[in-house]
Amino acid sequence: MPTISVLPDDPAAPTHFRAMSGGKQFVAPTVGDAVGGLSAELGPPTETTLVVVQPMKPDRFFTAAQQQRLADLMAAWRAAREAGTSLPPAEQQEFDDLVRAEVAAATERARSLLPASRP
Repeated sequence: MPTISVLPDDPAAPTHFRAMSGGKQFVAPTVGDAVGGLSAELGPPTETTLVVVQPMKPDRFFTAAQQQRLADLMAAWRAAREAGTSLPPAEQQEFDDLVRAEVAAATERARSLLPASRP
């Protein structure tokens, strides 16, 4: 089964969610609707999948300041993309660094759940 990623469509105002997999996307008002819509486009699953939904709230792994800066840079990146340009190199580097930090935070967040899942 393909991996499905779900993110707020707009991190600054998460009122819709975008599910993505293999170049396909589906946007809906809830995570479940986004995954369901994308799953319908992808076809029936061949194996079972675990989906973990993490609220987009600050925590010890990724702070409110980091979330706000990432949202600001994401908005600037979208505006640049729509204008056919790119972010300035320093902002692009900061954006890339924050994305890597958020992925690392998600990994650590998941790792912190492991002890609680053991009997």
